[in-house]
This record gives sequence, C-alpha cells and structure tokens, in this order.
Amino acid sequence: MEKPWERVTKACAAAGIKPSARVLLVTIGTGTMQFFRHGEVVKSYPISSSRRPPSNVKGSLGTPRGLHEITERIGAGQPIGMVFKGRVPVGRHFRELPENATDTNLITSRILWLGGLEDGVNRGGDVDTRDRYVYIHGTNHEDRIGEPLSAGCVLMRNLDIIELYEEVRAGDQVLIVD
Repeated sequence: MEKPWERVTKACAAAGIKPSARVLLVTIGTGTMQFFRHGEVVKSYPISSSRRPPSNVKGSLGTPRGLHEITERIGAGQPIGMVFKGRVPVGRHFRELPENATDTNLITSRILWLGGLEDGVNRGGDVDTRDRYVYIHGTNHEDRIGEPLSAGCVLMRNLDIIELYEEVRAGDQVLIVD
C-alpha cells in the first residue's frame, strides 16, 4: 500500500510540480487531513468533506479531488467562531446568530481558499476549484466533524483551522484523495 507522502510526491510528479515545504493531504474516506513539513507528518486533523460524492464539476457540491494550492488565507486576527459571508467577517460569533441561521454550515474562524493545479481536472472550465469557492474552513457544527457535512469544502474544528492557518502559506499544496 502506498504511503501518504508517496501519494503526494506521485501527484506532484504527475503535475510536473515539486512538493512545497508544507503540504496538506486530505483523505475523504477516513475524514482526516495530514499536515506535512518537508515530507514529515507534523499533525493529523479530523475533517469533514461533502455530503455528496467527491466531484470536481461545478454545481456538483462534491469535494474536488486532486492537487491544489492555497491561493488565499483569509481571517487573520479574527476571534474564534467569527462568521464570514463572502469571505468578509460579519462581526459576530456563530452563537450570536439566530438559531435558524445556524442550521446550515457556516464559514467560521479562518478560510484557506483552494485553487486547482491540474488543467482539466480541477483548474479551468467547469472543474475550476477556485471558481467553485472551495475552502478549508471552520464550522459551527464542530460536533459533527468526521461525517460528510459540507457542500464541497473541507471543514475543520475552529481551534484546528486557526492552528493550521498559522502554519501554512499561500502557494502551499493540498492533495485531496478518496
């Protein structure tokens, strides 16, 4: 069986890209994300991915597979649980919102906006991850992390996304696999 770092290096080689110093490996099937620094696992986090099957197609609401990069980091300095709308903090913690507003999955704490690195797979046309607004972000449903939950994004506990946000940079790679 292929080791996690081997999956990363193989995907990078296929795309003609050298692995960045910091890489995230999201494994949908196990609901985990491993954070690598220079090929060594630094930490593993529980995550949630889409309620629907993985898919790279626009409108599918599936978590996109393949090699991505962090294109933007959003939310530095915001308090834990801050809600974002259109990538802008609304000035309120998710618990301060009316109950009916928190039934859905909110974008909270930090945002790592993903962009695909593979033409025709997750970049360009109807498969463009960035144009689909796929993020790694916090959620108001932390108690459900580990189960399929999102509309395509990768969800994390709020303290976990804040911790990870401080470690990664724009241009760092994210490989999403089944």
